Amino acid sequence: MLFAHDTEVALVAAAALVNTTGSDGEKLPDMAALDEFFQTYGWTGRREHTAAELRGVHELRPRLRRIWELGEAGKDGIVEIVNALLRETNALPQLVKHDEWDYHLHATPSDAPLAARMAVEAAMALVDVVRAGELSRLRICELPGCGNVVVDLSKNRSKRFCDTGCGNRAAVTAYRARKAAAARPTP
Repeated sequence: MLFAHDTEVALVAAAALVNTTGSDGEKLPDMAALDEFFQTYGWTGRREHTAAELRGVHELRPRLRRIWELGEAGKDGIVEIVNALLRETNALPQLVKHDEWDYHLHATPSDAPLAARMAVEAAMALVDVVRAGELSRLRICELPGCGNVVVDLSKNRSKRFCDTGCGNRAAVTAYRARKAAAARPTP
């Protein structure tokens, strides 16, 4: 494990949230989709089930995407975004224990708005990434035209593609290119 478990979970959830919008359309179009996302990524705490809650989550995504776009070279800009998220939500880190989780950090109360809890969880995880000098683990999928963000938690820093099948598509494209090159007559 590269980071603490809660940091890794928060990074994966933040990337998944960013990837709910993009060139392939809106993946959080309504409350039902937000409910499923909430369950899938193990969010806890109060829910409002309102249009404002959904809008707040939607508004968080471009701010988080900007972190991946800035990349390792944009460390100062990333820190500005992270600090702004923590400041705006009045984050106050505390150790908590709930459900199946042992003690871990929360920096907002469980009754804070969902978008604020999501912002703070992502920001707290990114604090660990910045402090560990591991910003290179935040990438954009290498498949041309994809644009999804990637969190590389592999030991050898080898993850190049997002989790939507882009690695398979890249492998098929490379295989077809090799087969086509082999089939061409040599001069």
